[in-house]
Amino acid sequence: MIFSIKPQIFELKCVFSYFRLKTHITLLLPVYVHSWEQRKVSELFKVTRGYVLAATLTEPAKTDEMPYPVYSSQTKDNGLMGYYKDYLYEDAITWTTDGANAGTVNYRAGKFYCTNVCGVLLSNEVTANQMIAEALNNVAKGYVSYVGNPKLMNNVMADIEIMIPTHAEEREKLSVFFRNLDNLITLHQRKCQIDGCRFQSPLAITWEQRKLGEVAKYRNGKAHENCIDESGKYIVVNSKFVSTNGTVIKHSNMQNEPLAQNEIAFVLSDVPNGRAIARTFLVEENDKYTLNQRIAGITSSENTYPYFLHILMNRHPYFLAFDDGVKQTNLSVSDVLNFETYYPEYEEQKQIGEYFRNLDRLITLHQCE
Repeated sequence: MIFSIKPQIFELKCVFSYFRLKTHITLLLPVYVHSWEQRKVSELFKVTRGYVLAATLTEPAKTDEMPYPVYSSQTKDNGLMGYYKDYLYEDAITWTTDGANAGTVNYRAGKFYCTNVCGVLLSNEVTANQMIAEALNNVAKGYVSYVGNPKLMNNVMADIEIMIPTHAEEREKLSVFFRNLDNLITLHQRKCQIDGCRFQSPLAITWEQRKLGEVAKYRNGKAHENCIDESGKYIVVNSKFVSTNGTVIKHSNMQNEPLAQNEIAFVLSDVPNGRAIARTFLVEENDKYTLNQRIAGITSSENTYPYFLHILMNRHPYFLAFDDGVKQTNLSVSDVLNFETYYPEYEEQKQIGEYFRNLDRLITLHQCE
C-alpha cells in the first residue's frame, strides 16, 4: 500500500509543535504502514565524509562566483557556514561527526560542499531523501560516543539500522510530507522575525517552563510474570507493547497495577541504543490495562492535557540523552520528574493534542485501506 497524507497547515502558535510532529510521525509510520523493512545504512548508501575548508575561503552570501552552500558541524542556520565556488556532492544526507552536535542528520538538496566534520550518505541502493534523513535523525544521537569529544564516526553510522518503506514511491511521498513540514517551520520562523519574536526562545512569551513533577504525578508498575495468561482479561503494558504501539500483546488474569483512562505509560528501561526507552502510550479506557514493572504511570494534573503531555514526552531528546550507547538505560524517578520544558495554557495544549490525535486516527485509517 502506498501511504499518502497531505500535510494540513495548522496554525499553531509555537514552532515546537512542528518539530514534535516530525518526531511523532517518524515513530509511528513503521508500525502503521505496510511493507517496511529494517536495513543497515551501509546496505543503502555509500558512506563518506566532507573535506577541510577554511571559513575564510567562503562568502556569507550567495553570489555568481560563490553559488554553492557549505555545511559544517553547527546546527545554527541549518548548518550553513557560507558559500563556496566548488561543490562536492549533490542531493545527499549529511550528519555531524564531531562535537556537541554529533549525530544531527540533515538532507541536503542540490549541489553543496561540506566540511570534514560532516559525514555523507550518497545514494546507492536507495535514493537519499528527506524521509530517510528524518528516520536517521530520530535514532543517530543514540549511537554517539561520549568518551572525550562526542563522535559519530563513519563505521558506526554504517551499522545503524533503520526502518524504511520497501517501495521507492512511498519513500518519496513521505519525503515530500516532511519537506512540506520543514517549509512550514521556515515560514513560521520568518513570521516570528517579522513580528519581532525571538525565535531562539519561541515559547518564552506565552508558554511557561515547568518540571514534569509540577504538572503530573508518577508511579511505578509491578511484575506480572506469574500471572501471564493468553486468555486473561487485562493487557499487560510492558516495553514491547508500548514500543510497538500496542501491536505485541501479553494478557494477564490479574490487574496488579490498574491503569486509568488518560494515564500515560512511559518506558523506563532499555538496552543500549534501544528503541523503546522513553516511548509513551496513552490509556483511553478504564479496566483494560495493567502496568508492568520498569514502566511508569504518569497522571496529568487538571491543568495539563493528557494527549499533549503524551506527545511531548514521547522519545524526547532529554530522556534519550541518558542512553550512553554502552550500558542499559534505567531512568530514575528523579530523572523523569526533573524533565523540564515549556507548556502553553490548557486550551492551547488541547488544540495541539487534538491535532495529533486526529493525525493518529488518519494514519490508522490509511492502515485499514
